[in-house]
Amino acid sequence: MKKIYTIILLLILILLAGLVFPWRQESQEGGKIENQKESKKVIKKDDKEAKILFVGDMMFDRYIRQVGNNKGEDFVFSCIGDFLRDSDLVVGNLEGPITENASISMFTTPGGEGNYTFTFPTNTAKLLAKNNIRLVSLGNNHIYNFGEAGVASTKRYLTEAGVDYFGLPANRESLVSQIEIKGNKISFINYNEFGNIAVNDVVQKIEEEKQKDRIIIVYTHWGDEYVAPPQRVKNIAKKFADNGADFIIGSHPHVILESENINGAPVYYSLGNFIFDQYFNEEVSTGLVLELNIKNGKIKTFEHKVLISRDGRTCLAD
Repeated sequence: MKKIYTIILLLILILLAGLVFPWRQESQEGGKIENQKESKKVIKKDDKEAKILFVGDMMFDRYIRQVGNNKGEDFVFSCIGDFLRDSDLVVGNLEGPITENASISMFTTPGGEGNYTFTFPTNTAKLLAKNNIRLVSLGNNHIYNFGEAGVASTKRYLTEAGVDYFGLPANRESLVSQIEIKGNKISFINYNEFGNIAVNDVVQKIEEEKQKDRIIIVYTHWGDEYVAPPQRVKNIAKKFADNGADFIIGSHPHVILESENINGAPVYYSLGNFIFDQYFNEEVSTGLVLELNIKNGKIKTFEHKVLISRDGRTCLAD
């Protein structure tokens, strides 16, 4: 009798084992599927969205150089660096050369001799890279302050620091910088009103890049300081927009200027100052950082105001 009970008990255990183990295997497989679903959720919806910040004029001589000497090179970026680094790329206008020459403009009288002759410290390029400013325009009226040697020195220091550049005033082939961010193919094209490159040369570059199915952003140095955009500048903007520019961003006036839309292309005539030592009114000590979120050929825009403090720092206004 005991043997019969033992056999029955063994059969029951075998049947239970057969039922349990397939169920456990199915549960484990189901768990794997669920884990896969969870991993898909981790992928952000904006994983293909490129976040690019555009800043205005940057000048690292005169009082800004003094601040760096006295408080350390990082001080001017100390309250905005994290904001800049939380983007895929920052683009700005480098308003002068990087050389080993001693400063001429430090301690000069505003408007006096040497006050507008800039040379930036040799650590400037690394400072830019540290704060995610990895593309700069050299197309401005100060890049040749120390001649061809100064330009060559600037290019060398930028390259060593991993900072790309575009827009040399006398070099048509340097007008364009092509960058791909998260699958978004973008061409940055410089126009410098004070250089030797004609408007039609820039238009030709816009058309060439447009044929490659790229987003075209024109970064300009134009206009008159401290005043609204003159009609000649508006005419140039229209020509760029009419020929395929997707976005147009200006520098040089040292104040924030109006923006408008021309044939679907947003135009910001000036972002004002970003790193600069002008404090004589609120307009020159307030700048604009333009945030472009780019995905699938579409651009969303956000504006961030910055305040330029008398202690040399640039900080977000809000």
